[in-house]
Amino acid sequence: MIKGFDAEFSNLDHYIRVITDRIWEGRRIDDINRYYSSDCAVETPSSVSVGAKAVIDGTIATLNAFPDRRLLAEDIIISGSSEGGYLSSHRIFSPMTHAGAGVFGTPSHRTIYARTIADCVCINNKIVHEWLVRDQAAIARQIGSNEKELAQKWLDASGGYFKAAMPAAPSYYVSHIEQKGHAAKYADFLDQIFRSFQKINADHFYAQQIISALPGGESAVGQNQIMQFWQSLAGSLELNSFQVEHSVANEREGRPTAVAVRWRAKGIHGFSGRYGQPTGRPLEILGITHVEFQDDRVVREWHLIDDVAIWMQILSPRK
Repeated sequence: MIKGFDAEFSNLDHYIRVITDRIWEGRRIDDINRYYSSDCAVETPSSVSVGAKAVIDGTIATLNAFPDRRLLAEDIIISGSSEGGYLSSHRIFSPMTHAGAGVFGTPSHRTIYARTIADCVCINNKIVHEWLVRDQAAIARQIGSNEKELAQKWLDASGGYFKAAMPAAPSYYVSHIEQKGHAAKYADFLDQIFRSFQKINADHFYAQQIISALPGGESAVGQNQIMQFWQSLAGSLELNSFQVEHSVANEREGRPTAVAVRWRAKGIHGFSGRYGQPTGRPLEILGITHVEFQDDRVVREWHLIDDVAIWMQILSPRK
């Protein structure tokens, strides 16, 4: 039993798995009113919404486009307490068929596979604040488009890239930032990636056969491939700021240590790389990364950023 939550829930992991199953697998959309607060703020890389109704509307729109979408839990990495609020970093793998109309255009009837990570602040049986990053590029590619093309379509429909400020989290919630151990080590590694890439020795950090799930539904195997990804991403940004917003490690007996880090990089598209030739446009990259450590080396990673949202910032009409 978990303090402040319904007696049926044995812990936060159980709570997140059950309510996700009810809302998505069970299609009990009205349960969103039960498990989300009326003023819950949700930030994605391209939008901010407030209130349970916005969550309901988004869920319905997604199910209209992907009627058979499933949310299969790969991991839930937890921090916090019943008094100050928990945070669940929930990594989800979704198989689905693009069978309906919506923001992804005319149904392609293709089978799609995409990941999402949702960081949810939970207290007293409700989600009260959320950051959510979905691999929209993977969806774009699998329906027969690409992230740049989809970004342009969304810009044409909206008239430009507009994102409201995310409301502050409830005052009782303090984001968990670990100061030592594997979570701190990984957060420091990310900071170095964006600030001083050339100084990094991958062999001191990554296992030789590191396997990383990358945006766009891609994978990297081995140190060379993952460092090429980092170079193309971080190397395209003339950095103004880099911030780790949340970091935690969950020790698991007989299993690798699981780490969750939410991070945000801001700067200028000042160099060629993942997003083509530099445009001088301001960019914000909101990322959530899950990591597994074994023998003090990273053996698995899952990187969630939204390349469609980044391309929208690059392609948005100049004011």
